Amino acid sequence: MRVVCPHCGAINNVPVKESYKKANCGSCKNSLLDTHPVSLDSRNFDHFIANSELPVIVDFWAPWCGPCRMMAPAFEAAAVQLPLKAQFVKVNTEEAQDLGARFGIRSIPTIMVFKNGNTVHQVSGALDQNSIVNLAREFM
Repeated sequence: MRVVCPHCGAINNVPVKESYKKANCGSCKNSLLDTHPVSLDSRNFDHFIANSELPVIVDFWAPWCGPCRMMAPAFEAAAVQLPLKAQFVKVNTEEAQDLGARFGIRSIPTIMVFKNGNTVHQVSGALDQNSIVNLAREFM
């Protein structure tokens, strides 16, 4: 499966397994098991979404949004549970207003799920960790 490195953006081919003990980027050598959500903007969003065969869970948020800040730890904790099963990314709609407009984001937080470059699901409002994990698992 194709996986975009969260560190350098290189596209890696990774064998499909039930679980992984080690998986490093062929380009930068950093771990592909890094589960911290990746911050994306207009420059790297399309590359990341189009080249990942994993479901990409996108949190559209803004720094002034209270529910967004409250959901952030749950989003990070959900990412930890699914290394190389889903990729978690965040888009700051204040900095990437064009992405918010492009996807019709009217309220935040909004979570969108992309699979093979296409939007497959969208939900608005803060979710807890279990809800985020269950949402990701629906598309794995």
